[in-house]
Amino acid sequence: MNKKSLKYSEAVGELNKILSDLQAENIDVDEVLAKVKRAMELIKFCRSKINETELKVTKIIKDFEQTEGKQN
Repeated sequence: MNKKSLKYSEAVGELNKILSDLQAENIDVDEVLAKVKRAMELIKFCRSKINETELKVTKIIKDFEQTEGKQN
């Protein structure tokens, strides 16, 4: 998985496709294993992106509040 080029929305879309495939119940056992492994990679990626975004937003808010405090 190339984390640099993968976008969060693409990862979620791929996860939804995997879920749909697994719910169809007409896939080979070997394919199930590969899809579950890929889903775990995508979930890890999405969690990382959410955490990274949360940290950035928190920093922006903190910086803004500090700037506002200096102006008042």
